[in-house]
Amino acid sequence: MKRTVLAFCAAIVLAACADRDLMPIVPNAVSIGTPFTVFATTTREEEPDGTLGFGRSDQLRMMEMTVTIPPSHSPGELSYRHKNPDPHKNFTIAENVSVASVADLRQRFLREQRENNWPLREVTIFVHGYNSTHPETAYRAAQMAYDVDLPGSLVMYSWPSRGRAFGYAYDLDSMLFARDGLEETIRRVKAAGAQRIILVAHSMGTALAMEMLRQADMRRPGWAARTLNGGVMLISPDLDVDLFESQMADLKVVPQPFALMVSEKDRILNISGRLRGTSQGERLGNIKSADRLQSWPIEVIDLTAFNADAASGHFVAATSPSLLAVLKSAGDISRVFGPVDPSLLEQILPQSQTVVSEHGKLMVERQRRREAR
Repeated sequence: MKRTVLAFCAAIVLAACADRDLMPIVPNAVSIGTPFTVFATTTREEEPDGTLGFGRSDQLRMMEMTVTIPPSHSPGELSYRHKNPDPHKNFTIAENVSVASVADLRQRFLREQRENNWPLREVTIFVHGYNSTHPETAYRAAQMAYDVDLPGSLVMYSWPSRGRAFGYAYDLDSMLFARDGLEETIRRVKAAGAQRIILVAHSMGTALAMEMLRQADMRRPGWAARTLNGGVMLISPDLDVDLFESQMADLKVVPQPFALMVSEKDRILNISGRLRGTSQGERLGNIKSADRLQSWPIEVIDLTAFNADAASGHFVAATSPSLLAVLKSAGDISRVFGPVDPSLLEQILPQSQTVVSEHGKLMVERQRRREAR
């Protein structure tokens, strides 16, 4: 027992020594891996050494990053190094350039649309969760988008998370601090010519997304639905259910489609709930029954069946190879958040996929025979 405690303490010390904010740029990575464009906005303070750490800034910076996907990459995997990355094996940042203005952003969106022959200028905005650094968020955003072949431009909003396991309280404050920056990000994306905007948030980032939607809609009723015309997806939401319903009640119109991705086996959310004094350790993202939410125009999608092969039970949507294969096999990912059909599942899953309605949730079943081929 004593050895176990010592080993645990040693692991904490080693983790603290690793500078997770480091973002080495390796230009020749583009000749090794597959380049993927990730636009970023951030309210992180720039440190003297150029890194974007956990300090909070009132200024919203914009940049364009080229992240390379290693040739050895398999869906759901995320391999990176804070120092001396190997582009053959690791996600690597090959370029990071500043975006000076909304007009500059518009030209970059247009260039990407033309290069890929996308019919619509659509943009997905990804909001990370607790304990995340700027480079790690770039790697994760690129991995998710690449693995499902997401169409349109990708923008990540990098808010000033402490990037440490014991920084939860700091991150709660930073999450609230970051509301204006996220709203400004969406406004700039809209001003840059985006025809369809989708908001995707994970974990504590879902609390940030909901708080931002609430404050923006209270100032300009209907803003959320008008602006996020591609919909909203909250993945593993680290939110109290009562609070979520209160936030939803302040929206004049709920953006469509609006989806929650949950898992009953999310241990991180179970801990989060217990830290708040709930005996069952329940949060919105691991809710066992969603019957009370049926009055809201939302879909609660249960991914518990895919926990078995997910690298992270707190991020099944991004780390389960079998689920990513299902999403990609749908062949119609360009309509994941279409403005016409509000049913998310009908748009992202193949017709052969089994979905069962239970306790107010849509339970997506894992089909082992198809995955084994």
